[in-house]
Amino acid sequence: MTSASTPKGERRRQALVQAAADLLVEGGFDVVRHRAVAERAGVPLASTTYYFSSLDDLLAEAVKHTAHVELTRARDRLGELAERRRSVDTVVELMLDLLLGSATRGSQSELILVRYERLVTTGRRPALAPLIRELGQDLSEVLSEAFTRSAMPVDRAGLARLIALVDGAVVNALIDSDPDPRSAAREMLRAELVRLYPDS
Repeated sequence: MTSASTPKGERRRQALVQAAADLLVEGGFDVVRHRAVAERAGVPLASTTYYFSSLDDLLAEAVKHTAHVELTRARDRLGELAERRRSVDTVVELMLDLLLGSATRGSQSELILVRYERLVTTGRRPALAPLIRELGQDLSEVLSEAFTRSAMPVDRAGLARLIALVDGAVVNALIDSDPDPRSAAREMLRAELVRLYPDS
């Protein structure tokens, strides 16, 4: 048994992943560095290279951790969702919660920035691309089921267009002097759903 596979080693590794994930949420990819992660985790600097083959390896685990937390919340929300007809406004808020995070959680802008930075950074970190694609597919399945349970079935291509609509609205809103990406996405998404489901 190697040190990395002992209970103590696994605890230290998980502490590093949690520290990297926390830094990622607080400041984005640029602040996730070996020294910063080790200091946040309260472990020796050498631990970051002992448990992870590279900074990209550590980043991938941090991304996986944050995305897993988000996906678990989304699935929990879906589990609470009864099958019944819902209004367009209710479905808009549901979709925004699933894509952007609950409006009631703190640091909403930071959470949104992290979600979109994950997508954009794959251009510079192609090793993350398969993970980001897999996470996107998992979230799309949750969204598709949410639409079905709301009596607004949507096919894969239609759902992809709705997600792209939200993505575009959010990115455009983030460059405003006083950004409100959720409101921007809400307005565009509502207009599209009213067009698609005029009787809802």
